[in-house]
Amino acid sequence: MRVVVSVGGSVLAPDLASGRVAAYADAIERLVASGHEVGVVVGGGGIAREYIETARDLGANEVELDQFGIGTTRLNARLLIAALGETAAVSPATEYDEAAAGLRRGEVSVMGGMTPGQTTDAVAAAFAESVDADLLVYATSADGVYDADPNVDPDATQFAEMSPAELVEVVLPMSRDAGASAPVDLLAAKLIDRAGMRAIVLDGTDPSAVVDAVVSGNHTGTDVTPVDDDRTDRENAAEQS
Repeated sequence: MRVVVSVGGSVLAPDLASGRVAAYADAIERLVASGHEVGVVVGGGGIAREYIETARDLGANEVELDQFGIGTTRLNARLLIAALGETAAVSPATEYDEAAAGLRRGEVSVMGGMTPGQTTDAVAAAFAESVDADLLVYATSADGVYDADPNVDPDATQFAEMSPAELVEVVLPMSRDAGASAPVDLLAAKLIDRAGMRAIVLDGTDPSAVVDAVVSGNHTGTDVTPVDDDRTDRENAAEQS
């Protein structure tokens, strides 16, 4: 199975702790040993936010701030590559074709951010779509997708399973609220819906949770599962266009 794993920066290296990075490298190596092709997209986390806030205080504009974030995601990606050693491509891929080529060579392709205005959530979805991944896993600090922000609403209910279209419906109002924390961003949700892609959103604090989700399907997060009828309608529309 071809899998793309999106690892939040605050999950991979919350305090630049080498042990957590090494644990994630071990989890990815276990997936490879199980016969899976693996691509990874790494986020920036709290370190990126610190750089961005400092740069904002110094007068940087929004594009420049995004560049600070992208740079930090690629540093985090290099940390993971260092832990993976020869298992991974030698440097973070900066183009989707480059990442796909690494997978074809049997390497773990690791990416950070790509362009200003695009989160690593969306990069992971685009990467997964570009290589026809069988599964996209979001390893986040949240334990799934809820009908409201569980940090604000104590009555928020977690979805065990939902369709990609339902994911878009849930994320859309969250994306409009200042300060809201959606489990994945709106563009990522739309890309997942467009591709009819299977995805899992789970708590990635323990890297072994990713292994369990991929290898055995066991997890406590949210399964985003395409509906066959929706996929057929999408394919028919593409043929007619």
